[in-house]
Amino acid sequence: MRAYSGVSLHLKKGLVENPGFTHPAFDMEARIVSAHVGNTVFASVYVPNGGKDYAAKLAFLEQLVEWIARLHAEGRELVLCGDLNVAHADIDVHPKERKAGVIGQRPEERELFRRLLGDSLTDVGRALAPDNAEMFTWWPPWRNMRSRNIGWRIDYILASKPLAQRALECRVLAEVGTSDHAPVMMTTA
Repeated sequence: MRAYSGVSLHLKKGLVENPGFTHPAFDMEARIVSAHVGNTVFASVYVPNGGKDYAAKLAFLEQLVEWIARLHAEGRELVLCGDLNVAHADIDVHPKERKAGVIGQRPEERELFRRLLGDSLTDVGRALAPDNAEMFTWWPPWRNMRSRNIGWRIDYILASKPLAQRALECRVLAEVGTSDHAPVMMTTA
């Protein structure tokens, strides 16, 4: 699939013999790639930021909610990671960056994020550090915001509850890379 907003998913060699990488039917821009390993679906996602087409972002999130519900209805476990472009709660935005009505912090986006989690998924980073008000994954690329840790948490690892319960750690690797985003890494038992 050709698209501007691609994602990638890397599986450890030997984890699965012949992984089948797929995109959900609603994904017309290569914003989700998934692979099945046994009964578990691993997926990497890049939700539209909504700056140019907010309605498209909301529609994408709605379809993502439905896709996740279908996977769980089939009895599958899920690990969904990537840039969701939504700060789930105020704690996920530095106080200097909190602005009512700003895309990424709007009530309807947060409601869709809550629906995405539903009763099936856990925000692993927040579950392991419920009170960490300095856990950000994206920083505006000006005024040394990253070095001052004035950012937003919009990159997540979400996992089905049984998988999330095995998580030992979910760290933001803020010192890694040159992007305005930092990788997030989960370690399990």
